[in-house]
Amino acid sequence: MVAKDEARKYLSDVAPEQCFWVNNGPILKNLDALANTLPDLSDDTFYHHVNNEKNDFSNWVRDVIGDHALANDLLSSKDKYSALRKVRNRLNSLKKKAG
Repeated sequence: MVAKDEARKYLSDVAPEQCFWVNNGPILKNLDALANTLPDLSDDTFYHHVNNEKNDFSNWVRDVIGDHALANDLLSSKDKYSALRKVRNRLNSLKKKAG
């Protein structure tokens, strides 16, 4: 279970130098931006970041945002719709917890 302060930390913007630069796309500074960007990504762009060799979204969520639970969930996402569902579910949970 996530504490209120922890939920707020996960929901906050990251430092500018820690933003996620989507290949040929926007720059993400928080989980909301990730959730808003995923539906519009082309399959090619998504698979540039998520494939058999890597999962850039999971790595960013774990290493920068600090949300290990969501990062682990994202590891099993093989398409953007699965990733989006997991990010939205986690966002809803975190927002309720953060108050």
